[in-house]
Amino acid sequence: MKDLLDDPEYQRHCRWMERAIALAEAAGNAGDVPVGAVIVDSQGKAIAEAANRRERDRDPTAHAEVLALRAAGTALNTWRLDGCILYVTLEPCPMCAGALVLARLGMLVYGADDPKAGAIRSVLNLPDSACSNHRFPVIGGILENSCRQQLQAWFADHRF
Repeated sequence: MKDLLDDPEYQRHCRWMERAIALAEAAGNAGDVPVGAVIVDSQGKAIAEAANRRERDRDPTAHAEVLALRAAGTALNTWRLDGCILYVTLEPCPMCAGALVLARLGMLVYGADDPKAGAIRSVLNLPDSACSNHRFPVIGGILENSCRQQLQAWFADHRF
């Protein structure tokens, strides 16, 4: 574990995930499921960030990942996010995973697995075809305990 903590790439991932966790906390404080997302461009600069707004906006598509994708597309003036990294506190659901593939995201880094709705493993098992699939590296479990604890605490108070 010490080798991992000394790894500059791991530290970089943790720094951006900490920002996503802060966004998730803000979403939770506003009454929404605490999920935050940050998109970093190929130069290592944050170009978009978002927190869940599904409950506040009463919009089933207002997931942190989708809102961040939209903001990044606006910032870059393109819907293709080649070379960009998405940091998100919870493993994306099927809708969000599909959006990530279609946006041609460069990499996904997420915190906590979502055993009920997570879709990353299924998306990465799509058929190998350049016209129907885009594969990108995925790193899961970055600051997983912090991400999971935040979600568990929120759901303990907001059982639907």
